[in-house]
Amino acid sequence: MGNKLTEKNLWLLSSVITDQTKLLLFCFHYAGGNASMYKDWYKYMPAQVAVCPIQLPGRSNRFKEPCYTDLSALIPALAEAIRPYLDRPFTFFGHSMGALISFELARYIRKVYNLLPIHMFVAGYHAPQLPDPGAPIFHLPDNEFLSELEKMNGTPKELLEHKELMEIMLPLFRADFKLADTYTYRQDEPLACSITAFGGSQDPEVSIKHIQAWKEQTVSSFQVHILEGDHFFIHSQQDKILSIVSGFLSDLLKN
Repeated sequence: MGNKLTEKNLWLLSSVITDQTKLLLFCFHYAGGNASMYKDWYKYMPAQVAVCPIQLPGRSNRFKEPCYTDLSALIPALAEAIRPYLDRPFTFFGHSMGALISFELARYIRKVYNLLPIHMFVAGYHAPQLPDPGAPIFHLPDNEFLSELEKMNGTPKELLEHKELMEIMLPLFRADFKLADTYTYRQDEPLACSITAFGGSQDPEVSIKHIQAWKEQTVSSFQVHILEGDHFFIHSQQDKILSIVSGFLSDLLKN
């Protein structure tokens, strides 16, 4: 089979899957983000793990493509895009909006393909069966919307203050927030895969209870890690997250 380069698949950012790859780690970015946040993660993973960062339309190398604003439209397209790679064990990691996407993707591929990730890592997002702790913001006037983005502390101040650049980026931010803000949870059976949930100890909206409630979404084992930091602890605590994920995947490979 040799190397299976996934660069031609626009959904996957420069992932390389080889004959030696025994486990895939699909990574899903947060609202307004892109797959490059995961581009170096492969350096910290066991050699038999291929890191597969997912690139949603409307950003970076997919800038000219329309953004998805409805999760129920995104999930089938995303499932079809990754289906060719699900010929070996796989895991999901998602932060914030990415956690929601990975959750609904897992439920969809269970229903349509009778497949499941062997583990899910979810970070910075309330358990989906709970009401969204934050008010919708995607519909706010530009100045109020930008103010809410600034409060979240995840968008560089230089970008927020760059008027021309923000005019280009605003539709992307709005689309991503609409996708998450308009999500409706539907009751279904818990997943059979184990789940690890991460939270930020100073996250202003997602509490420890919100993170612990992910336990209801699995009939398998469940772990919680509350790390120092606000909603974007995925950056400030990246080394710790990588250590936990890498160690967990190493254990999976031994079994």
